[in-house]
Amino acid sequence: MNPETFLVLFSVAALEALLSGDNALVLAVMVRPLPTHLRRKALFYGVLGAYLLRGLALLFAVYVIRLWWVQVLGGLYLLFLMLQHFRDHPEAKPLPEATAREFWRVVLLINLVDLAFAVDSILAVVAFSKDLLLVFLGVALGILFIRLAAGYVVAVMERYPSLEKVAYALVGWAGVKLLLEGSATLAELLHRPELAWHLPKPAFWGVTFLILLGGSLLALRKHA
Repeated sequence: MNPETFLVLFSVAALEALLSGDNALVLAVMVRPLPTHLRRKALFYGVLGAYLLRGLALLFAVYVIRLWWVQVLGGLYLLFLMLQHFRDHPEAKPLPEATAREFWRVVLLINLVDLAFAVDSILAVVAFSKDLLLVFLGVALGILFIRLAAGYVVAVMERYPSLEKVAYALVGWAGVKLLLEGSATLAELLHRPELAWHLPKPAFWGVTFLILLGGSLLALRKHA
């Protein structure tokens, strides 16, 4: 592997990891209600789904852009998760026992959200490099970040339960991003750019940072 190839591989992996940060957070929030012994299993299936769906998205990248409705549905579901959390004020209690149906429902929802994030990230990754093998390797390395980050986020929320509200606020914000990107994709397909609602990357990351910093300071102060 020459230095240029290594640089491309590292860049694709880093880009996928950055684009998948909100995906990792969503995974952590979605497995949080499960009993501890089932969380790792659900995360495993979620990451397995992420590999499969991103692999298929890479192979059919030309058609992925047409799945604007997946982004819209994914965004609406994430907003629903946030609103439900703040409406009900749940007490971060693991289920005493998760039935097979409850467990597999969580796994199914995780993979549906994975698909929405695959549409979100794969087009940017493909645009970065045309070498399919390098892109596959880079995406595979990037998805490892999802698993590591999701497990870490779950552990942090266990230690500081007040941070759960920050996590749900970020999940809702990720939902807004998916909704806007889905509408922009639809506008592009209809050749009606005036209908597109774009969310500039600096704006997205700026608001993300404010939610994370401000919410974390308030949550940690409350915990103290």
